[in-house]
Amino acid sequence: MACSQCASQDRRASLSRATRPGRRRARRFERAVVTVLLVALAASAGTGCASLSGLAGGGSKAAAARPDLGVEYDVLLAELSLSDGDIEGAKQALERAIAKDPESVYLELRLARVEAQIEDLPRAVAHAERALALDPENEEARLLLGGLYRLSRNVEAAERALLSDEGVPFSDSAALLLYQVYFESERLDEALTVTEYLVANRPEMLGGFMALATIYERLGQPAQAERILREALQRHPDRFVLYSRLARLERASGDRLGEISVYREALGERPTHYGSLLSLAEALVTANDLDAAIRTYEKIVEHYPSDAKAVRRLASLEFAAGRHGRAAAILEQALVDFPNHYEFAYSLGQVRRSMEQPKRAKEAFARVPVGDASYIEARAQIIALLEEREGFAAALDEVNALRAMAPSRPLDFHAAGLYQRTGDFDTGKQILDAILADDPNDEEALYQLGVYYGMADRLDRAVETMTKVLEINPNNAHALNYVGYTWAERGQNLEKAEEMIVRALEQRPNDGFITDSLGWVYYMRGRSLLNTHLDAQGREFLIRARDQLTLAAELTGGDPVVSEHLGDVYRTLNEKRRAFDYYQQAVDMNHREDEQPNLLEKLDDLRRELGEL
Repeated sequence: MACSQCASQDRRASLSRATRPGRRRARRFERAVVTVLLVALAASAGTGCASLSGLAGGGSKAAAARPDLGVEYDVLLAELSLSDGDIEGAKQALERAIAKDPESVYLELRLARVEAQIEDLPRAVAHAERALALDPENEEARLLLGGLYRLSRNVEAAERALLSDEGVPFSDSAALLLYQVYFESERLDEALTVTEYLVANRPEMLGGFMALATIYERLGQPAQAERILREALQRHPDRFVLYSRLARLERASGDRLGEISVYREALGERPTHYGSLLSLAEALVTANDLDAAIRTYEKIVEHYPSDAKAVRRLASLEFAAGRHGRAAAILEQALVDFPNHYEFAYSLGQVRRSMEQPKRAKEAFARVPVGDASYIEARAQIIALLEEREGFAAALDEVNALRAMAPSRPLDFHAAGLYQRTGDFDTGKQILDAILADDPNDEEALYQLGVYYGMADRLDRAVETMTKVLEINPNNAHALNYVGYTWAERGQNLEKAEEMIVRALEQRPNDGFITDSLGWVYYMRGRSLLNTHLDAQGREFLIRARDQLTLAAELTGGDPVVSEHLGDVYRTLNEKRRAFDYYQQAVDMNHREDEQPNLLEKLDDLRRELGEL
């Protein structure tokens, strides 16, 4: 790299080019858009308004061929074509303009950019080279060529365009572009030389420091990168992007506390800087310091009260911290401050639902209007709330309203289930039959019909339908599990049931409910062996059931049916206290009475046996 004196000479030389003919020609065409209508009017005697209507049409073919008009006319047609997305029309207009003025540097450069826009790099390069041949000192042409050669991965050609005769970049922009060329080509030593040159000779340029720090990062020298960024901060203390880069360095090294320290350093200079506050808050979340993150978001909301995203994030953090009442209060106020931001209503509904306030949750979800992005999901939440309290008729009305608005198979399946729950078996079945009429081998619809029969306690028909599903797809894990669990519940075909559930688990090894089914098969097999006085074998199956059900509890995250099953296993193993604890756990989980009709009776029996009644 040449000395700084050569670079100074180069910069002085570049200033002397300001009055060259190419620049005057460029300014001429910059005025073309302003003057072209006057030119068109003056040249269009006898054509009336037709020429102007052609221009208004965005460069139509009828308006394109006007050799009687000046070059400015074709320039404007090209710009109009570009604005309409007609790249080919723009190219043709510029080619006509060049035919009228073959010495125009501006036109060659404009056409080069159009060619680059459609990724025809060879033609773009040819026009840019032609522009440079017309004006060898044209900086714009050299920069464009450098950029095109960068896209072409032609390092040597990019160097010819961007370096002066003295071997230095001909301008600051050329230096930064050359750095990118070297960096992207993994020629890191040369990229380092360019950026060191920039930092040494143009310290007022922030870009040089940023580029040099990037090189040191890529070279695996984070300490050097930090040194350069700290030096840049001394020269550019008001450029907060430098703090972001420093923080990124700390994060890349896995030092979250170091990252947080950098953000706090930045805030020491400007306590209410938005970007630094936001970055600090999210870094604190990542570091699991929710209280500090919440305090930071409170500051953001205080100083930037119109930032709806920050308000919502603050509410979500309060919720994550277990302060549900505080989260709800924030969202209630947000609905006052941002009345048209219905995502706050949806979030409030979720919070109220978690607080076991179904009425208030339903009111919040109901505030989401038709047409809002979260409307469908808000109504789905209302449906779930209604079903939780056995408001099946009202839930069915909601589902049918959604079906009318946005028909879908999941809604059809849901409606069918609700018809069954409201006692209208036939209407629900008609929905499923209509789907199967279009395709009798519709695997999903057949599966749903099998579930539907099961809900109506028509288990033979349910198993029969699930068998049809398995004829279509022998590896349907849910159908395998359904048939296997149904047999296990009945104490039938237990070996075959085990085989089917094992196959289901092969398809879905981390499914907690299929895991529960296998545990239940083991339990039923063990109990049947105990009943035939094969105690050792029966106990072995019970131990396997215990282990499998314990795994199911982990995979499901806790489920009342799984807990009841574990209680049954421990009770059969005569571990009454453990059995009692699991039964109680099932009750505490809001057990499902339709699936667990005998749970409370089992719990009372054990209380008596343990002497607690």
